[in-house]
Amino acid sequence: MKSVKLLAFAASLAVAACSQPADEVSETAQVVNVYSARHYSSDAAIYAAFTEETGIEVNLVSANGDQLIERVRADGERSPADVIITVDAARLHRAEQAGLFAQTDFSDLTGSVPANLVDPEGYWVSFAKRSRVIAWSNTRVQPGEITAYEDLADPQWQGRICVRGSGNAYNQSLLASLVAHLGEEGAQAWAQAIVDNMARDPQGGDRTQINGIAAGECDVAITNHYYYAMMVNSDDPAAQAAAAQVTLFFPNQDTTGAHVNVSGAGIAVNAPNTDNARALIAYFFSDTAQRAFAEMTNEIPVRTDVSWENPTLAAMLPFVEDDLNVSDLGDHNETAQRIFDRVGWQ
Repeated sequence: MKSVKLLAFAASLAVAACSQPADEVSETAQVVNVYSARHYSSDAAIYAAFTEETGIEVNLVSANGDQLIERVRADGERSPADVIITVDAARLHRAEQAGLFAQTDFSDLTGSVPANLVDPEGYWVSFAKRSRVIAWSNTRVQPGEITAYEDLADPQWQGRICVRGSGNAYNQSLLASLVAHLGEEGAQAWAQAIVDNMARDPQGGDRTQINGIAAGECDVAITNHYYYAMMVNSDDPAAQAAAAQVTLFFPNQDTTGAHVNVSGAGIAVNAPNTDNARALIAYFFSDTAQRAFAEMTNEIPVRTDVSWENPTLAAMLPFVEDDLNVSDLGDHNETAQRIFDRVGWQ
């Protein structure tokens, strides 16, 4: 599935993406300093390919989303960051609100990208998608019992739902989308019903929820699509066996569409190498990069005109996506967090 070229890119990460220690990032003309909250093998391959094609070295600084934002904010005008990359619209929004992104015209890069995946004010742009979907037991849930996120609020699911905690950005953005569609009152009623229907206290990551279904701890879970795909394609027989007991379902196909979130990037407001930063972001939309996201990470490319090979991901597509602009998810994030607090979603 993964092309020989992409695997070679990943193997060369040590040379291409870590040419200098994180605390010694360069400001020379042929370098781009990347501050990223992503930790995927696809990115290593992309950085190496970018360096091979352009001669621009990638210096990578990694941290989780909130730590990354705080580090760049604290550095202020002294920050060597050229490109800031993070996952989830909520964190992109936080970085934007913290003044970390330079307002940029990305229109020449995003002609084949749906408008709802681009920040309308030009601070950041999405380069890969993920959908937050519903998984259920093949034996304890029948097709048609759930067709929408709203169905999970039904009392028939009391004691049957597994989901991770409210501190997770993916859950925050899902609830933010429901605030946009249902209003604050409707979204709070849904969140309260999910708490009432939980099989256990929120715990672990998305794969933990799928494993919970397989173990009989719950019958239904909320997860990102690519975690299921990772388990299907895993070298671990236990992960494969757990995934085999689960059906993945993209909800709201007849209404708003399945919730979609993104990975995105922007040029840092104090970037010392703006041309190189723009060149790297442009490369994220290349055939090579878009193919790597699909084949190596099970993410959905934002470009629909790129061919790739991943049977597990291909079997999930196409589906009806929520066309809400992802920037709106950030706008409603604080409301979502207040709702989580009110309903006791830990």
